[in-house]
Formats: sequence, structure tokens, C-alpha cells
Amino acid sequence: MRRLLAACLVMLTALPLWADARHTVLMDVLQVRNLSQILQAEGLQFGATLDEEWLDGQGGPAWTGQVSRIYDAQRISEGIRAGLEPALAGDLLEDVITFFASDLGTRVITLENSARQALALEDVEQEARSRFAELQESDGPRLKQISRMIDAGDLINRNVTSALNSNYQFLRALVDGDVYVMTDREILEDVFSERDAIAADTLGWLGAFMLLAYSPLTLEELTLYADFVETPAGVALNAGLFAGFDPMYEDISYALGRAMALNMAAEEL
Repeated sequence: MRRLLAACLVMLTALPLWADARHTVLMDVLQVRNLSQILQAEGLQFGATLDEEWLDGQGGPAWTGQVSRIYDAQRISEGIRAGLEPALAGDLLEDVITFFASDLGTRVITLENSARQALALEDVEQEARSRFAELQESDGPRLKQISRMIDAGDLINRNVTSALNSNYQFLRALVDGDVYVMTDREILEDVFSERDAIAADTLGWLGAFMLLAYSPLTLEELTLYADFVETPAGVALNAGLFAGFDPMYEDISYALGRAMALNMAAEEL
């Protein structure tokens, strides 16, 4: 009896360790470390834009350092994992690992990361947006597969909601930092007044990104990927990613707002 109990305890202890190891494999096949570095670079670029628009380009090294710490790549990676771990377990986890460890899955992730980096260049983004707009009018077979993926992940609504929440947190931080005097209701009204514009921009960006990323894939490969996205594992993966991204970017947006408020106050001294 004691030996059986001891064996059970060993097995129960090993289960979390096994799950942790498999989630580490998941992070590897999804190339999350590379993605986190790309998102950090995007954050630094966004920080430079904020510097120009809010600080007249006078933020200097202090502002750059603040933005760099806020968009810490390790923090981003941990935020992504925090969303994925509860969303994926058992067969769902194994199905995602199996797909993205395959040749097609590896190509998909590599292409997505490369496209995200390329879209950081304004001319590339505009060209990709234009191509997507043209494709929308033709209603071609590749667009149908892209539309399947957008619908399966509810990507427009999820991204718009995420953007609105992030904008709310940034504005709330400015209010907390005494840059503005607004009630919570006024903040919400201001944020939601941009919902339609954000939705239109989100569709344009998503279409441009997916068209650019998957252009090297054959129609058959693109269809196979769309098939996976619609599976329970694909749906769970998408939900897990948003579960990680949403709170992380809300925290980042609030931190940016507070840093901005401090810098604006310093300018007035």
C-alpha cells in the first residue's frame, strides 16, 4: 500500500513537470522568442512615434530607455505563455505541437514572422494593403481561405476589442498622471468613438499581413492551414494567444501612458 501511494505521488508530481516541458516545446515550435523580439521592435517603433507626436521628438535617451523596458522581450514571451498554458492541454496541446512541428507548420510560422517584420516598413505595408483591397474585389480562392481563418478566430472583433482596451488604458494612465481631467465615462466615450475606424483599419492590416505572409504557399497548402485553424486545436490556440496578448498589451499601454505623463510633466518644469 505504501509503495502504491509513493508511486502515485511520484506520478502526480511528474504531471506538472511533463506539462511544463510540453508547453516549452509549444513555445519553441511557435517560435515565440523570435516573435517577442519582433514585437519589441514594433514597440520601440511605436515609442518613437509617440515621441514625435506627444513630446515633439524631445524624449531623448530617457524616453527610449523607458519604452525599451516596457517592451521587454522576455516579458512579452512570458505574457504569451501565460495565455497559452491554460488554453492548451492534453490532445489540443499535442495537436498544435504536431502541426507546427511539421514542414508546413514551420513554414507558416516563419512566413508570419517575416511578414510582420516586413510590414514595419511603411511602403511594404501600403503595397500589401493595396493588393488586399484589389483581391477583395476579385473574391479569389486565396481570399476565401484567408477569410476562413479570420472568421474562425473572430480576428476582427478580437483585435478591435484589444485595441480599444489598450487605448482605454493609455488614456486612463494620462488621466491618472494629471495630463487630462476626464471621468471614466468620458474616457470610454472617447475610445469607443473610434471603433468603426479601428475595425476598418484592422481588416486592412490583417488582410495585408495574411496575404503577404502566405503568398509563398500554394493554394493547397493555404487550404490545409485554414483547415487546421478551424479545428478545436486551432481555435484553442487562437484563444490562448489573445488570452496572453490582451492583458499584456493593456499593461503595456498603461505603462506607456504613465511614462508619457511623467515626461510631459518634466517638460513643463
